[in-house]
Amino acid sequence: MSVFIDLVSVLGRLLEPVLAESATAAAIVLFTVLVRLALHPLSRAAFRGATPVAGILPVLLQLPVFFLMYRAFSSAEIGGAANELLGHRLFAAPLGDRWGEALGEGGPFGEQGLVFLGLFAVVAVVAAWSAVRGRKTAALMAATAAASATAAAATGTAGTKAGKAGHAAKTGKAAKAAKAANAGKAGKASGAGGGRGVSPAAVVTAEQQELMRKLGGVLPLLSFGTLITAALVPLAAGLYLVTTTAWSVAERAWLQYRKDRAERAEPALSGAERSAM
Repeated sequence: MSVFIDLVSVLGRLLEPVLAESATAAAIVLFTVLVRLALHPLSRAAFRGATPVAGILPVLLQLPVFFLMYRAFSSAEIGGAANELLGHRLFAAPLGDRWGEALGEGGPFGEQGLVFLGLFAVVAVVAAWSAVRGRKTAALMAATAAASATAAAATGTAGTKAGKAGHAAKTGKAAKAAKAANAGKAGKASGAGGGRGVSPAAVVTAEQQELMRKLGGVLPLLSFGTLITAALVPLAAGLYLVTTTAWSVAERAWLQYRKDRAERAEPALSGAERSAM
């Protein structure tokens, strides 16, 4: 823990000429950014779905850091010496105080209370942004699943037609099969085949779509639980929490933007390659 405190103290001293008494608060934000930059390769791998564990690792690796932040601004003594970090502030609010203590020092609209209200406002904006993006992602996943089911049904129908046409050709009934295909009689046959081979998959996909829809309505709301955490932990830990949450949402939005741009550029590149040939 002493190494962590020393690092935050050094960053605070570097920022002190510009930010005065709020330098340590800014050092916490800067420290959080450095942690997230170090974890960015894992977050990128998680976004691409490289490994099942990749999505969990960034969260797990941040838990010790959050615990250190919590302990550093909750303990009066560190290593037998007075904890100097507790004397630092963000504007009027001590970094080691909690929301309840701020309420006792002038209420929600006192000097310290206003600092916490500002923090809660930022947390609420980030949570709302995360919720909106979560709903859009859930809707996109449901649409992708529906498209996959349609493609699977089309593939099964085409396979049924091809199989029956091949059988008809082998038995010397190719002309009859062609006539049936042109008249739409093959649709009836493929419909029967699709009922045997495609419907079960379509039922499963429909269930998955319904589950995605329900999760898409509930999971994004969990991001608002950060408000409760920010009210219970020291102000310094709340700063770390809101910074890392905002980083996560912005990082995912940026990765999604790059992915969409690459997908839009790929068809154009393929068309140019075909023209060159």
